[in-house]
Amino acid sequence: MRVEVGPRGGGTTTTSEEPLSPAARVFHDPSFNCHIIAKMGCKTSIDPAVFIDGLKHTLIKHPRFSSKLVVNDDKSQKKRWVPTTVNVEDHVVVPELDLKTDSPDQFVEDYISHITTVHMDFSKPLWEVHILNVKTSDAEALVVFKIHHSIGDGASLMSLLLACTRKTSDPEALPTVPGSERKDSAMSIGFWGFLVAIWLVLRLAFNTLVDIVLFLATLLFLRDTNTPIKGASGVELKPKRFIHRTVSLDDIKLVKNAMNATINDVLLGVTEAGLSLYINRRYGENEKDDKATKKRINLPESIRLRSAILVNIRPSTGIQALADMMAKESKSGWGNRIGYILLPFHIALHDDPLKYIRSAKRTIDGKKISLEAICTNLAATVIAKLFGAKAAAAIAHRVLSNTTLSFSNVVGPVEEISFSGHPMAYLAPSVYGHPHALTMHFQSYTDKMTIALAIDPEVIPDPYRLFDDLEGSLTAMKDAVVQRELNYKKEAVK
Repeated sequence: MRVEVGPRGGGTTTTSEEPLSPAARVFHDPSFNCHIIAKMGCKTSIDPAVFIDGLKHTLIKHPRFSSKLVVNDDKSQKKRWVPTTVNVEDHVVVPELDLKTDSPDQFVEDYISHITTVHMDFSKPLWEVHILNVKTSDAEALVVFKIHHSIGDGASLMSLLLACTRKTSDPEALPTVPGSERKDSAMSIGFWGFLVAIWLVLRLAFNTLVDIVLFLATLLFLRDTNTPIKGASGVELKPKRFIHRTVSLDDIKLVKNAMNATINDVLLGVTEAGLSLYINRRYGENEKDDKATKKRINLPESIRLRSAILVNIRPSTGIQALADMMAKESKSGWGNRIGYILLPFHIALHDDPLKYIRSAKRTIDGKKISLEAICTNLAATVIAKLFGAKAAAAIAHRVLSNTTLSFSNVVGPVEEISFSGHPMAYLAPSVYGHPHALTMHFQSYTDKMTIALAIDPEVIPDPYRLFDDLEGSLTAMKDAVVQRELNYKKEAVK
């Protein structure tokens, strides 16, 4: 079955072409050729025919998924999106599998790593879906989405994917996704309110100035410490492995509430604690006694370790709006409008695990009062327009090469969802093609938090030990807040 794509405003004739955004052009530069990988575990085996039919009624009705990339033949070599007829079956791969494999989890890892080494076919829209009916440790089957990053930023694509799903309990209802965590504080009106407003403006200006200076310094000379997890030159070209582990979202919320923090604060604190343990062990990996190595401080006195975070500065399009857009085959706000922020990680060993949360909260609070993402987006757009996408890509590549990892957190549905009748067990998004040996994504779903890692196995040969350190750090924080509450109660009784 072939699906004709109508105009975005309705009807059945051809749609208009659209030029690539500056960010999308950057993602097509050979030095920054990024793709998104999203694993969707299912609680049942997958019927390919039903799944394909679901794609025909949802995903391909989005303009980006029904347009191919075309390059002008003239000297300008301008790229544009051109609507095309989509044969969904050409985008869906259902490999024949050996269901008697001894290690299905390892098979899935190998399979996904392999498909990331295969170039996409530019004669059709830049996305593909792989259906793997193999039972793993946490799913009966899984679907792997491979999407070129020029189609959209990660947050928008995750919202679009969720807009294609429905609640398992109500097949007609869209998923419910919590809003962003914002603590609104009342500001007194009058003289004191005016002073507070002035102070916030001054702090915003100061933080933005500091962040931009550090960003420029990173572009020119400021490089992260060469720790055991930092990739060398050319790491973006090496095959990655994609793995995940699920932890309790309730444990994260417990720590969050006890510390008067946000989930982002807790996740950053857990990451700082886990990375500190892992890097400390790697520095002492030549020691014979592993337990002693873990307790001994092998870290250098000071480590500069930062994450580059991609921020979507476009007002987020709601799931309902995206669902309506696909139903009506119309256009909504879409595209890569992204900026970068550089987030410093506190790497040290502490007896009190809650110290990582306090440090993370200070860092994130400072970044919230800054226009770094907007400024970097504006600068990248101007550079791409004046000097071309190649120059903008070279700058982005340089900045990321001088940092250590990528980090993100995406909020997911609070109830179980299904795609075309296939209930989802977990969702693990990631990305590859950028100059980092470690990429960390946190994705919430119902009462779980999935930690997804994309790693260069030559740099991080033991990623499951990193998972152990992350999970152990969360457990230590939960135990610490529980013990603190018990101590408070004892003191109250006295």
